Amino acid sequence: MKFITHTVLLLSVVSLFTDIASEMLYPVMPMYLTSIGFSVVLIGLLEGIAEATAGLSKGYFGHLSDIIGKRKRFIQFGYSLSAISKPMMAVMSFPLWIFGVRTLDRLGKGIRTGARDAMLSAETAPEFKGRVFGFHRAFDTLGAALGPLAALVFLIFYPRQYKTLFLLAFIPGVFAIALTFRVQEKHQQSVPVERPRFFAFLKYWKTAPLQFRFLVVGLLFFALVNSSDILLLLMMRHQGATDLQVIGVYIFYNLIYALMSYPMGALGDKIGLKTTLILGLALFAFVYGGIIFATSTTALLVLFFFYGMYAAGTEGISKAWISNIVPKSDVATAIGFYTGMQSICTLIASSVAGWLWYAFSPAMTFGVSAVGAILTIFYLMTVFWDRH
Repeated sequence: MKFITHTVLLLSVVSLFTDIASEMLYPVMPMYLTSIGFSVVLIGLLEGIAEATAGLSKGYFGHLSDIIGKRKRFIQFGYSLSAISKPMMAVMSFPLWIFGVRTLDRLGKGIRTGARDAMLSAETAPEFKGRVFGFHRAFDTLGAALGPLAALVFLIFYPRQYKTLFLLAFIPGVFAIALTFRVQEKHQQSVPVERPRFFAFLKYWKTAPLQFRFLVVGLLFFALVNSSDILLLLMMRHQGATDLQVIGVYIFYNLIYALMSYPMGALGDKIGLKTTLILGLALFAFVYGGIIFATSTTALLVLFFFYGMYAAGTEGISKAWISNIVPKSDVATAIGFYTGMQSICTLIASSVAGWLWYAFSPAMTFGVSAVGAILTIFYLMTVFWDRH
């Protein structure tokens, strides 16, 4: 069966351009925010609120997409919001404005995610889900490598010109929007329906398959101990890395993530999605424990190599697993529910992590996360006996 269809390829390229735009800014955000007066605690809160907004909207719009039976309109609108948020960053530097623009970007992600993942899931059979989600994740993450690379080159010639970078990030975003018009949606009967209430997607928990609920409990526990990657970048700065070194290592991580996403997806199809996910969590625990002691560039490169492996073995794999254990008509709702709750947990995790850093030490922040990942592994091994 052909599992890399025209739709899968097109959605993957759209994600590529969107992530080039987003990730041009992501590794410089800690430096920019600290330069305009944001503390570590405030940065953690900003990321948490932005991700919570994305999460709640993922749940609502994923559910709405399932009810309406349409995907494309959510994909187009979501990518459009994310694109226009980039130049808005350059307009003002007031904290409230930054919070609003960052939230707008994440809202766009929330609107499109459930519908896009449901469209990807519908393109193939269950035995190829790992490959399809891994293929899409590879393109998405390649953009996450090319974006920081473009930022790195720009900052070498124009140091600290962050606002100009925000304007340049709009260009690949426009390409992404244009490509969404080429996505062909499978014809579905449009039935007039009453719009659900914003939190209606939460009711899915009561009717969801038992396996879905067991899996989501484990994934959300892990989300509670997994703070924003921005704190990893701040940890590198804390350990003495320069701005260019931080961006360089982040590019390296995303290249590994991109290169390994499809192979890890194929591995998940072969040996089981559960086994692959557990392997990814074990790598996370190793990285978060190891970064406490890493001070050299070589050590950071080794850790971020394994961090790229962790990301490749968890992000697409978890969505593939979810899409295999829920009815096809509920895929956007199920993924929206999970990612929505995941983002709420990220709000808590990022805020707590920032507080642990401030009140105790960076080592405490990363140590708690490493232990939490190990506990998640034990939970998944206990609850799920077969390979899945």
